[in-house]
Parts: sequence; structure tokens; C-alpha cells
Amino acid sequence: MTNPFDPQTVFFAKHAQHVVLIHFPIGLFIAGVAFDIAGKWTKRQTLVTVADYDLIAAAAMTLPVIATGLLAWHFALEGQRLKGTLLLHLIFGLASSVILWLVAGLRIWPRQTGFFSAVRLPLEIIGVALIGLTGHLGGFLSGVNVP
Repeated sequence: MTNPFDPQTVFFAKHAQHVVLIHFPIGLFIAGVAFDIAGKWTKRQTLVTVADYDLIAAAAMTLPVIATGLLAWHFALEGQRLKGTLLLHLIFGLASSVILWLVAGLRIWPRQTGFFSAVRLPLEIIGVALIGLTGHLGGFLSGVNVP
């Protein structure tokens, strides 16, 4: 049995880093959307500001997640052609990342523009749904959702 605290096990597992890192953008994004909705509903600017920081941090965390996902593909599957659930996971993962960056961009740009304000919340809801679908597929790949 391998030691769970062995640095070689932690850092050089075939996909462990991706599986660990993915929880940061998921949690930050969903919490950010919840804070944004709560801030709009209660009209509290503090909650909207927290949402800003969460959503920007979620977008930033997609960079190491994508990198470790591609490294997992390279090392665990030796770069073989993707198909089926793994291909869908990659496509939905990249689409989720694009949505997260769009939402973060809308947070950074001035809020006075009406179009950006109207698009922001629906884009956040689509992002949560896309992240859920991507995570569901990832669960099958990791063996969590296998019966």
C-alpha cells in the first residue's frame, strides 16, 4: 500500500493534480454566482464586490486546471486520440473556461454599460450549468460516478 503522504505519490500521480485543482474554480465560481445573486437581491454592494473577487479568482484558477488536464492526457493516456466521454469532458471544460473568463471580463470592465449588465447573470447561470455537466463527465472518468 502506498503512503498517502509520500511526496512522490502526491506530485507524480498520473492525474492527481488536475483532480485536486479543479475544485478551486468550481467552488469559487458557484460561490461568486451565489454572492452576485444575493447582492442583487438584497442590493448590498459588499456582496457584489465579493462576487467580483470570487469570479475573477475562478477564472484565474482555470489556467493551472487546463494545464494539469492536458498534462494528465499526455502522461496518463500518452497523448492518444481523445474520444467519447473524455473528448466531451475536454470540450465542455474548455467551454466552461471560456465562460468563466467572459464573466471575469464583465466584472473587470465598467458596469455602466447596460448590455453587459443584462448579459452577465444569464452567462453566470450558463457557466454553472456547464461546470456541472463538465464535472459530471469528469466523475465518470475518475470512477466516482461509475456504478
